[in-house]
Amino acid sequence: MNPVFDLAAVGLLVVVTAVLGFSGVRLSRTTGDFFVASRSVGSVWNASAISGEYLSAGTFLGLAGLVLLSGSEGFWFPIGYAAGYLLVLLFVAAPLRRSGAYTIPDFVEARLESRAARRITSVVVLMIGWLYIVPQLHGASLALGVVADVPRWTGAVVVATLVAGIVAAGGMRAITAVQAFQYWLKLTALLVPAVFLLVVLSQGGRDLDPAAIFPAVDGPGAVDTYATVSLLLALLLGTIGLPHVLVRFYTSPNGGSARRTTVVVIVLIGAFYAVSSTMGLIARVVAPDLAVRGLADTVVLALPSRLLPGVVGELLTALIVAGAFAAFLATSSGLVVSLAGVVSQDVFGGSVRSFRLSAVLCTVVPLAVALLTEPAGLVSSVGAVFVFAASTLSPVLLLGVWWPRLTARGAIAGMAVGAVACGAAFVAGGMIPDAGGWGAVLAQPAAWTIPLTTAVIVAVSLSNRAGVPFRVERYLARLHTPDS
Repeated sequence: MNPVFDLAAVGLLVVVTAVLGFSGVRLSRTTGDFFVASRSVGSVWNASAISGEYLSAGTFLGLAGLVLLSGSEGFWFPIGYAAGYLLVLLFVAAPLRRSGAYTIPDFVEARLESRAARRITSVVVLMIGWLYIVPQLHGASLALGVVADVPRWTGAVVVATLVAGIVAAGGMRAITAVQAFQYWLKLTALLVPAVFLLVVLSQGGRDLDPAAIFPAVDGPGAVDTYATVSLLLALLLGTIGLPHVLVRFYTSPNGGSARRTTVVVIVLIGAFYAVSSTMGLIARVVAPDLAVRGLADTVVLALPSRLLPGVVGELLTALIVAGAFAAFLATSSGLVVSLAGVVSQDVFGGSVRSFRLSAVLCTVVPLAVALLTEPAGLVSSVGAVFVFAASTLSPVLLLGVWWPRLTARGAIAGMAVGAVACGAAFVAGGMIPDAGGWGAVLAQPAAWTIPLTTAVIVAVSLSNRAGVPFRVERYLARLHTPDS
């Protein structure tokens, strides 16, 4: 690795990101510009932006590391991440756009006619967002610490400062351009090195024993059925509950455009996951010595220099470093802009000035947490957020779109029970490292927390028939009427 090349790549990325972000300031004048880019983002551009913010540190760095560590188990993550958008396409993309809301709490309040339900939803959205931002900041610190001799906090502070500045200055319209650019940079930053590395490997000189590279113990036969099913449930349904993903559908001109956007997203993230998984397979050949928890997340940064010593390897590493920082910036900015919309409307009244203040506040909190905590595995940290989202927000949104008898009391009870159950499982799993047969149940609780949340929502709603909103049929007709 060459610190000069790596830091130059990060510096160039920061400059381009700042130029794109702050150039959107002159276009962002109204509340609609800041919250939903005036609902005027085309399908391909929006899909690029969604893919840019969805492909986080856990994907860019962590997925290859997980394949290196866990073998076939690591491939369930990209499958679940991509397939989750099929559920978004089928069940929520177009109805949420037709709702006319700015944020998820907006939708919940309009659907359930309840300020209390809105407040609880806002708390859940903030928890999901902040839990998701922290791994991005940890990843930035980890990546910059690997390639340059700088203090551990430097990467997190750089990313947080840039994100807060761009979101506060230009809102959703500015962030859309930044995220779309960063998706294509991230794809290039892994695709080009992967091609070079595969060419070098194909020229021979290495004894490639499939049994040694991918032993049976790391194959499908060793997968825990319960843990795998629970993980897939979390990834599939968790996508529906991610606020930074859903808010982007509000930027589409209409429901049909939201559906087209989702189809393009599936193609774009599928292509990226194919490349990222390939880097994991290359890592099993080239860098088995890095198959150590905490170290495996850095394997994509080490691969070029292993196979291509010299200037070419150093330049490829610098490209990967730039892509990694693009991942941290794109996901963090998407999360901050979605959270700032929630805080601005629920706490400060929803003005442009309050949006800017909220953007800074929504960045400072996770930055403080990231600086006070040690990074865990990037993929596992992001996976925990998917479990939490799937166990709290996703059932409410799905039932809110498709079930007329949902009540505010049922939604509040379900989100509370899901949050407590999910948190208790993670805490118990951390306190009892050797839980025997219960280990998988605590480590991957989605298989029972999602049904539990759904059952509580349905039972409480059915027992509260008087709480069914008076105008529910008219509102649901609005959600499901095709665009003219």
